Amino acid sequence: MKSYRKELWFTVPTRMGFVNITPEIEACLAESGVREGLVLVNAMHITASVFINDDERGLHHDYSVWLERLAPHEPIRQYRHNDTGEDNADAHMKRQVMGREVVVAITEGRLDFGPWEQIFYGEFDGRRRKRALVKIIGE
Repeated sequence: MKSYRKELWFTVPTRMGFVNITPEIEACLAESGVREGLVLVNAMHITASVFINDDERGLHHDYSVWLERLAPHEPIRQYRHNDTGEDNADAHMKRQVMGREVVVAITEGRLDFGPWEQIFYGEFDGRRRKRALVKIIGE
C-alpha cells in the first residue's frame, strides 16, 4: 500500500473565508500515484475547517451570514473563552459546525465525487498562516 502526506498552507486575508482546494487535492493525488484508496483532508487549526459542498458564490455568502448569526463575533465579551485575552471564541464554534475533515474515495486515480462536490478550506479566524493536512493511502 502507498502512503502520501502533504501540508497545504493558506493565508486568508479576511476573518472568514472559503477557499476551493479541490485543484490542490487533485494535484496531490496525481503526485501520490494512488489509483484506488482514500484521501483525508483536515484542517490543522481549531479555528478552521475542511468541508465538501458546491462551489457557488451565493451559497458561500449564505454560509457566512448563517454562521455569523449562529456564533456572532461581537460582542467579544459574550464568550468566556475570550476572557483569556483571545477574541476568537466564535471561530471555534464555527469550526465545530463546519467540521474538521473530509474523506473522499479514490477510484481509477480520480476523486470519486457526487455532482457539484468540491473540497473547501474554511477560515474563521484568518489573516494569519494556517495549514491543512492531505493524507492519501491506497494502491
